[in-house]
Amino acid sequence: MVSIVTGATHKPMASRQLADFFESHTEWDGYLYIGYPIIGTADGPYPIDAMYLSRGKGLVIFNLVENADIENYEEKQDDSYNKMEAKLRNFKDLMYKRDLCIKISVITFAPALREAVEEDGYLICNGDNLDKCLNEIEWSNSEYFEKLVAVLQSISTIRRNKRKRNALKEDSKGAKLKLVEDSIANLDSQQSRAVIETFEGVQRIRGLAGSGKTIVLALKTAYLHAQHPEWKIAVTFNTRALKGQFRQLINTFTIEQTGEEPDWDNLQIIHAWGAPGGEYQNGIYYTFCTLQGINYYDYMSARRLYSENTFGKVCEKAINEMNGSCAIYDAILVDEAQDFSPHFLRMCYELLKEPKRLVYAYDELQNLSTQSLPSPEEIFGKDQMGNYRVSFSYDKSGKSKQDIILDKCYRNSRPALVTAHALGFGVYREKSDNSIGIVQMFENKELWEDVGYRIKEGQLEDGKRVILERDNDSSPEFLESHSSIDDLVIFKSFTTVEEQSKWVADEIQKNLQSEELRLDDIIVINPNPLTTRNSVAPIRALLYQKEIPSHIAGVDTSPDVFFANESIVFTGIYRAKGNEAAMVYIINAQDCYSAYDENEIARVRNRLFTAITRSKAWVRVLGVGNDMDNLVQEFNKVKAHNFELNFIYPTKDERERMNIVNRDMSKAQRNVLKRRQNNVSDLIKGFEEGQLYVEDFDEEQLERLRSILGKGEKNV
Repeated sequence: MVSIVTGATHKPMASRQLADFFESHTEWDGYLYIGYPIIGTADGPYPIDAMYLSRGKGLVIFNLVENADIENYEEKQDDSYNKMEAKLRNFKDLMYKRDLCIKISVITFAPALREAVEEDGYLICNGDNLDKCLNEIEWSNSEYFEKLVAVLQSISTIRRNKRKRNALKEDSKGAKLKLVEDSIANLDSQQSRAVIETFEGVQRIRGLAGSGKTIVLALKTAYLHAQHPEWKIAVTFNTRALKGQFRQLINTFTIEQTGEEPDWDNLQIIHAWGAPGGEYQNGIYYTFCTLQGINYYDYMSARRLYSENTFGKVCEKAINEMNGSCAIYDAILVDEAQDFSPHFLRMCYELLKEPKRLVYAYDELQNLSTQSLPSPEEIFGKDQMGNYRVSFSYDKSGKSKQDIILDKCYRNSRPALVTAHALGFGVYREKSDNSIGIVQMFENKELWEDVGYRIKEGQLEDGKRVILERDNDSSPEFLESHSSIDDLVIFKSFTTVEEQSKWVADEIQKNLQSEELRLDDIIVINPNPLTTRNSVAPIRALLYQKEIPSHIAGVDTSPDVFFANESIVFTGIYRAKGNEAAMVYIINAQDCYSAYDENEIARVRNRLFTAITRSKAWVRVLGVGNDMDNLVQEFNKVKAHNFELNFIYPTKDERERMNIVNRDMSKAQRNVLKRRQNNVSDLIKGFEEGQLYVEDFDEEQLERLRSILGKGEKNV
């Protein structure tokens, strides 16, 4: 059976009939790509209409014709052949001495043509004789098939580290990291399918941390732009530090594929909120308000209107006040969709021309608030006839071009990822009178398997014990085989903050001086965004004494910059999202162990999950005091269970308790209020001096702080 990947195309009718042919001829196998690849040439990008890869046929290029006009078909076939041959000759694995070992054939497929023609070896087919044309093609060097597929499915070498590593010690962390980076340099077939697969409507991409969602979304943006440079395309996100990463990824991919830089007038990388001030400040919400002629609210004015979920509320207000069409984009792509309200996605939908090409990528476990995205049917609502405006369809196998799931993790080792899931869900958390231990659970139990776990023992059924594990397919072994488990993941508790600071500074010095890591291989994350600037200061001071430069992302740099040249990056959890590093230090992790109610603990556990999954090699989870001791014990249970998830699946009643349990928290609230009041002066000073930005903080935390201060003001 042929696996079909349908990309963007200018020839929809012929493409559909070609796909129909392979869908109906189940005796054929291999891969059919429509609208891929795009070959960069001296004359600019050259898109291939369709390409069939087969062990028995080699590479078959299809030049598609929408009507019966086959004028100059010989010249067009020659052009396609020569450009593809030139592309493949760049790959040593496909060559023997001076000879290309791949058979390339070209077929002009014109379904509207009444009578097929064959002249001087130039194949012209319609639906009636395509089977005959393909049967005439034979390829003897089938041992090169896997290499051919690998070359053409690896749509980009963008993951390759552009800076050469000069590891002198064979067993150093730098040498190990080089091997890991070389192994993950190419996108796998699942990711390449997600990049190319184009649906004329709403499409979502789901995947766990490290599955490559951000890279896939960036490359998908660039692919659509390369295929349709006349389209107006926007890519948007929540974390401002991702802007530079998106621009670099899109620019690199576009040059790699087309030989030209993107047209930045038609391809916009813009923030979700936005503000007046030209292209640099532009955003989706600001654009929508401007086009609709309705009131735009900046953050300060918006928060006076709404005490919680500020951005979601102003988006809802704007949607309710819209008074006509404002469709200006041909495609919008949204990263980190779990951080947005449904009204923001609805706003993106309204900004799109038909057929409403909206792609949104998300991972529910990296949701740093407590809201979850509803189904597409709920998000986009119904039309005037009462029909859902968006409804996903699935084939018999359960697959969908609209709903793509990335279950393979190419960043985190199996021990790190399972640790993050175990602690994030509270799988091994101690039970109490007020809690069943587990903090949160997928609403749909099948999602465990969707994100790459398989059932080792038991059942995913209410009240039944189940053991879930990750295999080498979903968590490639090379991500953990380079180091011992005790080195991959370290949890360590300290008696004082000073001890923690000294240990981190000394370890970073060792990473750089004897383990051959670079400055940009290291991230230090403080999970609590309200305390980051003060919490990282002691470690930075010690590094300064050691002549090791460092910076706080978004404070010492532009809000749109995360990594800086020749400097260790310190960050809060919100700016860390979407970024990764070989060595990740998570300090003050005790803040992620417990909270004053069960709803809040899900939020702080998600911070820990997100922080751990920033690591692509080694992670150090550090903290101070009893809560950190307890977190270490919880990790030790994960380790004792061989990094498997062994638990009794919660019943419906228990799952409801996870969401609604609410302990008496008056004493805890008073303690929180006291701590926050002590920090008010520092917070205000940070905002005034431009060292802190609103997007560094959890919206709900800010609203609780404002609420407390407001109550205090009334009592004055």
